[in-house]
Amino acid sequence: MKTHARVVIVGGGIFGTSLLYSLTREGWSDVVLCEKAELTSGSTWHAAAQCPNFIGSYNYAKIHEESIQVYKRLEEETGQTSGFHDCGGIRLAISEEEVDWFKYVKGISKNIGFDMEIIGPDEIKKYHPFLNTDGVIAGAYTPDDGHLDPSGTVQAMARGARNAGAEIYRRNRVVDINQLPGGEWEVVTEKGNIICEHVVNAAGCYGPQVGAMVGLKVPYVNMVHCYVVTENVPEIEALDFELPVIRDPWSSNYLRQEGQGILVGAYETADAQAVWLDGADWDLENPLLDPDFDRISENLERAAERFPQFAEVGIKRIICGAITHTPDSSFLGGPAAGLKNFWEFCGTSIGISQGGGAGKFLAQWMVHGQSELNPREFEPRRYGDWAFGDYALEKSIEDYEMMYAPGLPGEERMAGRPVKTTGLYEKLKAKGAIYTAAFGWERPKWYSPTGEDEVLSFRRNNTFDPVASECKAVRERVGVIDLTSFAKYEVTGNDAASFLDRLCANRIPQVDGGIGLTHMLTDAGCIESEITITRLTENRFYILSSIVAQIHDFDWLVQHQLDGEEVTVTDVTDKTGMLLVTGPRSRDVLGKITDADLSNDAFRWLRGREIDVAGVNCIALRVSYAGELGWELHHPIGDIEKLYDAVWAAGEEHGIADFGTYALNCLRIEKAYKGWGSELTTEITMIEADMERFVRYDKGEFIGKAAVQARKQEGIKTQCVYMSVDVTDADCRGNEPVMVDGKAIGVVTSGGYGHAVGQSLAFAYIDPAHAAPGSSLTVEILGEPCAATVLGGPAYDPENAQLRA
Repeated sequence: MKTHARVVIVGGGIFGTSLLYSLTREGWSDVVLCEKAELTSGSTWHAAAQCPNFIGSYNYAKIHEESIQVYKRLEEETGQTSGFHDCGGIRLAISEEEVDWFKYVKGISKNIGFDMEIIGPDEIKKYHPFLNTDGVIAGAYTPDDGHLDPSGTVQAMARGARNAGAEIYRRNRVVDINQLPGGEWEVVTEKGNIICEHVVNAAGCYGPQVGAMVGLKVPYVNMVHCYVVTENVPEIEALDFELPVIRDPWSSNYLRQEGQGILVGAYETADAQAVWLDGADWDLENPLLDPDFDRISENLERAAERFPQFAEVGIKRIICGAITHTPDSSFLGGPAAGLKNFWEFCGTSIGISQGGGAGKFLAQWMVHGQSELNPREFEPRRYGDWAFGDYALEKSIEDYEMMYAPGLPGEERMAGRPVKTTGLYEKLKAKGAIYTAAFGWERPKWYSPTGEDEVLSFRRNNTFDPVASECKAVRERVGVIDLTSFAKYEVTGNDAASFLDRLCANRIPQVDGGIGLTHMLTDAGCIESEITITRLTENRFYILSSIVAQIHDFDWLVQHQLDGEEVTVTDVTDKTGMLLVTGPRSRDVLGKITDADLSNDAFRWLRGREIDVAGVNCIALRVSYAGELGWELHHPIGDIEKLYDAVWAAGEEHGIADFGTYALNCLRIEKAYKGWGSELTTEITMIEADMERFVRYDKGEFIGKAAVQARKQEGIKTQCVYMSVDVTDADCRGNEPVMVDGKAIGVVTSGGYGHAVGQSLAFAYIDPAHAAPGSSLTVEILGEPCAATVLGGPAYDPENAQLRA
């Protein structure tokens, strides 16, 4: 066994083995995997092993498609088959909302490149003649996916990895992991220690226990899942083709052919059970659990109605095992919080579907510093310690029970919530606030004048008119929103300015009170983060970023400090509240409750200072993501209700209104403000993003500078454009295909309706040949072609007159 390696992977299931295989394909061969028993002996071996193309996420669709392609080529590459059955799959729709979801996913398929058709009940029966289609409106048919042999697949990838120089140590449990003073990792195993540069926690059911070795709280649980396999079915024996995999939301089952019998996997919609909450026994090997037929009896009864032959034969075997579920159904794949070169790659509930592709993209990230897709959905640092314990348990059970629920836009799943609230939570709720959550924080989404919840739909719904009213109030009068849920840091010290200048592409503010928008880039020049920097004094800077990037950005700042730099980075998010007061009357409102001079001459746009507002000490920043005159008031979080009450009282004569994040999105898209995680990602540089005006090549060296310059010289293959779209009853949400002459040339990243300008607007990345202002494009929204025009600037206030007012 080696004593030194570049990478040690802990865990030999589908995820760990796929990553080992993928790392060798990316050029790293000094990599090892430690498995406590045999490969696949955790959850992988008992997986039902479906591999669907159908999924409602653009980036996960990339992962699923890549997985299928990896599995199909393994035998040719390694000589070991994955046992792939390309029988196809059909997801059933039992509501019109699900049909709209199918249309949305079909749009995704046009860019990803997998085949998908939406078919009716009669056509479903052509592919599956035994299926009872009562209550079925349509099916999403994906002909190129299927299922495979999980053990054979892992062995094939293991062979491919070994052939490229990787080593696998079976029967060798990792018992401890230590970080050495030089930053390397010591992996302590039953057969000796390995010193390495990178450690990957791919321990599946044991992931939380491996994470605990280095002080991590890993937020997922093991759920009990059962599937049954029947004796042979005569009607199936008579077929000359294999039936497609059926996914049925009515019965909450997957149903497929297994040999000449039927396999039915049940996701119970109530009373689902978690196991091993105090940790799985290390001595378990190929563990199975005692099945509880009572808990899945309704699923099985409905399976017999959907697939009548299921009721006519006996059950040959039942497999009941543990599978991991995270609170949001996405696996953990990326850097662990606060630990350099410690990676998490675990927590998947559909590991076979995702393993092949996920391994490739994480390997790219580890080797090259970034991957070719946006990793934010599965980035482990999307969770903080707040997500551990009861929250993880309640949300993971909810996720399991809603496995076949479509997840419609606007849906709020309330298990485990609320976690983090401000002092305004109950007050705004009483005023009609409908909340969403971001990084544990409750934030107002919209205000319901009647108290009714949102009617869930991909189309315009009962939020449209109330949000229009909120936007109108901000554009014409004044609005207030609780935006406490932004990440906030203080960077201080004698080297604070030079430190930030080295990390940022833009020039940081040069005078006290200056505010600047800037971006931190990867070595390859791609966009790692977007931050707003306010210089409070020469050696003290106040930084804002997205709340979902709170840990991500803190790690980026801390881990890029050089030895000897006198810099301190302090996360002040949880102790700092923030209200945005914005609109043409905002100066009049705030002028009544502060002695500070808010005139344009005294307090210009993009300036900040510490002032007293209604007896509350605030860092007041004259910026507004709504694109209007306004101030962000950053203050001690305990004073938020006092400050809000004063703002509201002062604003009543000016028609002040509460507004939420739905309205804020409409307002920002009218101003053509791009968003981190949608338009601004590690997939692209500032050149493709049309953000070069925020790059200062003349200010000296900064991370990613040379790469950005090289990209500009080489030319780009995709470009961000801003569009007006002619729609009917549905606006762009993101992921819709952009078409020219029937061919997909790009993808929408975000969209919304601009109420002040009366236009549906969107951002998209497209072929640069079609990016000139005035170009005519087509955007497919829920299957309908909608004419679109590339705009040359913001639809609202292109000269920033309102911001400068």
